[in-house]
Amino acid sequence: MIKQYPASWLSGVSLGESIACELRLQIIRGTIRPGEVLSENRIAADFGTSRSPVREAMKTLSNEGLIRLERMGAVVTGLSLKDVGELYDLRYLIESFVQERLVGSDISELLNTLGKIVDKMRLAAQHHDIVEFSYQDLSFHEAIITEANHTRILHLWKNIRQLVMTVMLITTENVFKQGDEKVKTVIGKHEKLIEGLASGDAERIHEGVLIYFADSRTTLSKSIPNN
Repeated sequence: MIKQYPASWLSGVSLGESIACELRLQIIRGTIRPGEVLSENRIAADFGTSRSPVREAMKTLSNEGLIRLERMGAVVTGLSLKDVGELYDLRYLIESFVQERLVGSDISELLNTLGKIVDKMRLAAQHHDIVEFSYQDLSFHEAIITEANHTRILHLWKNIRQLVMTVMLITTENVFKQGDEKVKTVIGKHEKLIEGLASGDAERIHEGVLIYFADSRTTLSKSIPNN
């Protein structure tokens, strides 16, 4: 198996999660197709490990709906455009809620953090660093979600975080293929979200999040194989 997942994103994770990350990326990207059967022995051999962390990875992917565990092995179900669309629905619900929740709060520190993240995205774009750009993109949204200080929402976010990260990496690759202007547009969308938060206007914030995710869906539909 050719490793495709960014090694820099695997710092501090267990071997089982590392294997899950690699398989997740290849399943969503379409390198591993729906209907394929994943062998624990084969995967363990590919990663040079025992079957125990492979079982951990399989359980994670099964919980995410990417594979179906059967007696014959793990059957890949994949992630259809409908599935990813529902993932974005969930992201929209989370982010529209948390951003509106921040209205009336002192978010000066958050705004400063978001500004620095956008600067890092801009720098990554200059160096054509897709991995760093997508990581900073994720960090941007995670900073807002964390700032809302809502335990259950944060728990919900953590449950979908790895899926979101993987989809974000794939869509970022597609964005970079479209050229510098498209990348600048994505950066501009994040700047608009900052402006909305800074305004303290709930209606403006809601409209900004709505526009952001509507545009993201368009990019998404061009990036994920239709399984």
